[in-house]
Amino acid sequence: MPALGLGVFQTPPGETRDAVTAALELGYRHIDTAAAYGNEREVGQAVRDSGVPRDELFIETKIWISDYGYDETLHGFDKSAAKLGVDRIDLLILHQALPSDFDRTIAAYHALEKLLADGKVRAIGVSNFMAGHLTALLGATSVVPAVNQLEIHPYFQQRAVLGFDDEHAILDQAWSPIGGITFYPGYGQDRRSVLRDPVVTRLAGAHGRSPAQVLLRWGLQQGRSVIPKSTRRERIAENIDVFDFELTTDELAALDALETGRRGGPEPEAVTLAAYGRAIPEA
Repeated sequence: MPALGLGVFQTPPGETRDAVTAALELGYRHIDTAAAYGNEREVGQAVRDSGVPRDELFIETKIWISDYGYDETLHGFDKSAAKLGVDRIDLLILHQALPSDFDRTIAAYHALEKLLADGKVRAIGVSNFMAGHLTALLGATSVVPAVNQLEIHPYFQQRAVLGFDDEHAILDQAWSPIGGITFYPGYGQDRRSVLRDPVVTRLAGAHGRSPAQVLLRWGLQQGRSVIPKSTRRERIAENIDVFDFELTTDELAALDALETGRRGGPEPEAVTLAAYGRAIPEA
């Protein structure tokens, strides 16, 4: 899996195809989407139109909680694969832990194990799972998740989960790696952008880079996968141009010190079918 990919969270279907097309033209080979984003079809169209050989691409998507359960998740794969226009998905993950109905989560993960054994997916994983959720999952299943996709940026680093993942050889993948969640409207009245933090802007100036590039470099140097989201071609190009400079140990530590402990996304325990369940359309 390429360490850096394009995320398409909250990218409207009408803009997704152009964003993915631009990314592939600029050298991206990893695209992250999800059934709940409603744009898998446009991702697939851009991939097909790009002319990039399928074996050079890494396509990742997620099963939404409404499709948890063994048979439901197998069908969720069918829906996603059909929308993407692929026979095999490179990484398929469960989008949330759904702790209020964890038996459904376990059944869904067993379905992922079946898809892996049948060669329909290359790897399986989870998203937004905390250490307790992972402990329960590992106790009831056979395949250790390859990836745990989490909200990770300097203002919210989830070190306890990262430590658990490291102990179990689970790769951390950062969603909102440049802190976009911190300046979305839902973040609250006192929201502030990580991109404008004085430490981040100081390091950007020192390296002649953008704040976003500094934050992506921080994630990459700590061994994480990062999937920044943008719909603007110039930003998409900027985000992948991060492999020719390094942050020092002191600079990494300065970014580590920005931790606020404040989550931008929903609390994992609050994600229930009653609150977040919605039907995922057929292909």
